[in-house]
Amino acid sequence: MLARIAGACARSGRSPDQVELIVITKNHPVDLVVELSDLGQDVFGENRDQEAKPKSAALSELRPNAQARWHFVGQLQTNKVKSVLGYASSIHSIDRDSLVAELSKVLTRNEQQVDGFIELNLTGDPGRGGVLPENLGQLAEKVLQEPRIKLRGLMAVAGLGVDARSEFDRVLAIQEVLLSISPESRDLSLGMSEDFEAAIEMGATHIRVGSAITGPRANNA
Repeated sequence: MLARIAGACARSGRSPDQVELIVITKNHPVDLVVELSDLGQDVFGENRDQEAKPKSAALSELRPNAQARWHFVGQLQTNKVKSVLGYASSIHSIDRDSLVAELSKVLTRNEQQVDGFIELNLTGDPGRGGVLPENLGQLAEKVLQEPRIKLRGLMAVAGLGVDARSEFDRVLAIQEVLLSISPESRDLSLGMSEDFEAAIEMGATHIRVGSAITGPRANNA
């Protein structure tokens, strides 16, 4: 995996240090997380609080000296914000004003800060997660008003059955809206097991890789 990341970086004239690997451990036991931690991996991602919370707690108990950081990459309900902020240092799915407000409330109460990515909806379906591109500017302004959320950049998922590079091209075009408002919010959370190399070649700073590292999941829930 590290060799594939390095190869993609070399093809795009980038250093591997410019890409953060987030290993997605959904539907895998904490034993696998411990094994990966022992091998030197310290950044993990989950998309469901009910799985992430006990897993992060178990890792802390089993490996108290591990420097693990957890990224929450799934759709985040407002009633789960308090729980998620108990372990996650980064939220990749900011997509609506009500979520920003709840994050700010909990962060202020806890005197805490968190890194945040605005998730883009590339499908055009308002019922799907993520903000529609035409609403990005308004949501970015809302996030930037909250000093306890550090707006890192954008997150997106390439659609099924479409060319990932064309999807990432769209993200790069939409990114110009964000950069016009917040030039420092340049990070891109793009790419998963099937398309992370293309994502790196097109500028991804964070890749979310699961099965290419962890193998088949225990179930498809």
